[in-house]
Amino acid sequence: QVQLVESGGGLVQAGGSLRLSCAASGSTFSIDDMGWYRQAPGKQRELVASISRDSSPNYADSEKGRFTISRDNAKNTVYLQMNSLKPEDTAIYYCHAEIWILRFKYSYWGQGTQVTVSS
Repeated sequence: QVQLVESGGGLVQAGGSLRLSCAASGSTFSIDDMGWYRQAPGKQRELVASISRDSSPNYADSEKGRFTISRDNAKNTVYLQMNSLKPEDTAIYYCHAEIWILRFKYSYWGQGTQVTVSS
């Protein structure tokens, strides 16, 4: 069984920074794309950023220049560095990964970590 465990959320003032981490653990597997999504109250879950296995990033337009996604394949971990945070960044942030187990690819989600940005 594969698990994604997130950490790094919290409360920060506007203009501040946070770094989220998400580590995959469990049975033998290979990870393809990893990414971060967020869901604010009353809104749909949306993509924040994703990164391929060869570390090619993809960002939502609103996060370009403020957020940086990276990964460490040796540690099965993806990171999201968030700078210049705004109150509208307040949401639960979810880690996502596409994981190969034997010959099949599965979609996994973390439990979510709360990010709250105060004005």
